[in-house]
Amino acid sequence: MRRLKATIAYDGTNFAGYQVQPKQRTVQEEIEKILTRMHKSDETVHVTASGRTDARVHALGQVIHFDTTLNIPVDKYVTALNVQLPGDIRVLHMEEVASDFHARYSVHGKQYRYIWSCTKIADPFRRFHTTPTNGQKPDVARMQQAAQHIIGTHDFSCFCAANTSVKDKVRTVEALDFEWHGEELHMIIRGNGFLYNMVRIIAGTLWEVGISKREPAELAQIVASMDRAQAGKTAPPQGLYLEKVHYPQ
Repeated sequence: MRRLKATIAYDGTNFAGYQVQPKQRTVQEEIEKILTRMHKSDETVHVTASGRTDARVHALGQVIHFDTTLNIPVDKYVTALNVQLPGDIRVLHMEEVASDFHARYSVHGKQYRYIWSCTKIADPFRRFHTTPTNGQKPDVARMQQAAQHIIGTHDFSCFCAANTSVKDKVRTVEALDFEWHGEELHMIIRGNGFLYNMVRIIAGTLWEVGISKREPAELAQIVASMDRAQAGKTAPPQGLYLEKVHYPQ
């Protein structure tokens, strides 16, 4: 029995999210279906991810692990999976790891990217992969100023969906930056962990700062309040990407 770690990418457009759900198309189900077929098993070969992503959220560097009895070399394993997986999921890299490696519990940190398309005429080829702004361009300096109140270790209850069951909402945001890529504005955020909808709520709140619906200094009050009602709207899912998952060396 070997434990394999795989880095995968997927276009979340046509998925109900990563995690298996009844009567819904999910990333986990597609991968497990192929692995179970490869193992000729009567029982599902389960995969474990670094965390789940919601419907229409994308991944550039999601990490999963699974145990296998097959003696296929890892490079051949990548090929064997990719020729059977649907075109909106790809295995990018695979390696054998120690039996105590866990895709979720061994995580040291994650990096997400959120993308707004600020073109006046929406690009039809990017409509499922960015959040359109109908030509509105924010003041990024204001957004960066507001972001300074988010960086650090805080109780981030204000940026967490109300229906979560997680009790400990203290997380550390290590970096939060903005970049222009042509007419697209990218927000890159890195931290030791993120709560349910945390990145999308941060994105939605900072966008409101950028278009002068809020003042940058308000972010300090919002974080201190630990009240979801004080933060902005949850940004749409199609602009969000799980970009990297970090593990201890």
